[in-house]
Amino acid sequence: MLKNKISLFLGCLLVVTLASSCKKWLDLKPENGIIRQNFWKTKEQVQAAVVGCYASLLGAPAGISDKPLPEYFFLWGELRGDLLTPSIGVSSEELDIMNVNILETNSLTNWRSVYRTINYCNTVIDFAPDVLKSDPTLSQATLDTYLAEVKALRALMYFYLVRSFRDVPLVLKSTSSDDQLQELAKSPGATILAQIVKDLTEAEAAAPLTYNNQAADKGRITRYTVNAIQADVYLWMEKYAEALTACDKVINSGKFGLVSGNTSWFSTVFVNGNSNEGIFEFQFDRQKLNSFYPMFRTRPRFLASNIVTDPDAGLYQADLQDATNKDIRGDGAAANFGTGLIWKYIGVDDNSLRAAEESYGHWIVYRYPDVLLMKAEALALTGKGTESLNLVNTIRQRARALPQTAQNPDPSNADLVCDYILEERAREFAYEGKRWYDLLRHAKRNNYKRLDILLSTVSHTVAGSLQQSAIAKYKDPNSHYFPIYQYELQTDRNLVQNPFYK
Repeated sequence: MLKNKISLFLGCLLVVTLASSCKKWLDLKPENGIIRQNFWKTKEQVQAAVVGCYASLLGAPAGISDKPLPEYFFLWGELRGDLLTPSIGVSSEELDIMNVNILETNSLTNWRSVYRTINYCNTVIDFAPDVLKSDPTLSQATLDTYLAEVKALRALMYFYLVRSFRDVPLVLKSTSSDDQLQELAKSPGATILAQIVKDLTEAEAAAPLTYNNQAADKGRITRYTVNAIQADVYLWMEKYAEALTACDKVINSGKFGLVSGNTSWFSTVFVNGNSNEGIFEFQFDRQKLNSFYPMFRTRPRFLASNIVTDPDAGLYQADLQDATNKDIRGDGAAANFGTGLIWKYIGVDDNSLRAAEESYGHWIVYRYPDVLLMKAEALALTGKGTESLNLVNTIRQRARALPQTAQNPDPSNADLVCDYILEERAREFAYEGKRWYDLLRHAKRNNYKRLDILLSTVSHTVAGSLQQSAIAKYKDPNSHYFPIYQYELQTDRNLVQNPFYK
């Protein structure tokens, strides 16, 4: 069990001994022989390896220069959305993605850190079962729990990849010696999704309901984490009955709830973390800081867009007669509307900043309102619009959303209800790495029936001189996915560039 957050970080050092760097596309070859001969002997070593999989979510191993996964996930999920505007620190590569001018030379499309975690998970899956033979104190039930955790983590990593690149190499065996290194072709997105579903189904059967520890229940995979990922995956796959089933497993558990919409909501959910809303959170702490303070405060690379901060027409709007009457998710939570600073990762409360050494806010992958809004979306798309709107209103009431941002769509009109849900998701999850994936999921539904959703973002996010070019690109669905980074193409001859970028 994760006794504390520090052990997460220390666990990363253990896994580094299993996975020394190499220069091939996975960059993950452990030294020959170390896995079988010197490591996989005891249940404590299995536990250490699993802890290391979680630690890899927080940053690259020592000696490897790379962004931590949450930074990639933020950039992949927000740069092509409509909630950011560039600021003084923005890089040319970030601007290119925002302007729909992405090339295969853009290092932000480097998937290596995601495959690093996948390989750690594969290593546990491949070698942990052998420990049953050498350590009789490791039970099958305990082993199954560990395997459930890493299979769910692997599924989550592939879900980020398939939404960002669509077709990617499917690697299900660990890279543990030179003779196992191989050059792999891409697998179709449908194949990746099928494997994700398989991993999650197997994980659900063995994942624990609780570790009897609040931090562990939020920082490790539980059965409810698996269900939340399943709901997201099934929505992406347009399997709405299955999404509803997965959502209800979380909702009916009674383990989660909406944190009260008062002045402590922000600090409870985003400063302290591991709140009653939290389902799965990457556990940063004072020993392992996140990378968001320099991104949003030291020399800000991004600010909140007018879509967020406009008091008359923005997502949250304002009560011009009573400044204290506001949506708790807006000014002083998502962003500071006076400065435009993205606040969710740098604020202590609605008007005080963290210090740089306090930049340890968690990266929240799923929290309870996400499950409620995923259920609302699935309900709307299965002819249950009234139930759907009731869930939206529950979340709005908790957030003290202003009446002028409310809508009253016809419950029988799924498109209108879903548009409302999409807007509410922007209010609820601004800057949590979800916006582009939400936009794309709604746009591509029913064979891109709602391509207009993507086209309408261009006027808000793309420089004026590039808007017509961006619109033309977005009309090709292949442009909605990243290119394969040039280094991967150079080192793996079986990889073929994604169609739009050839």
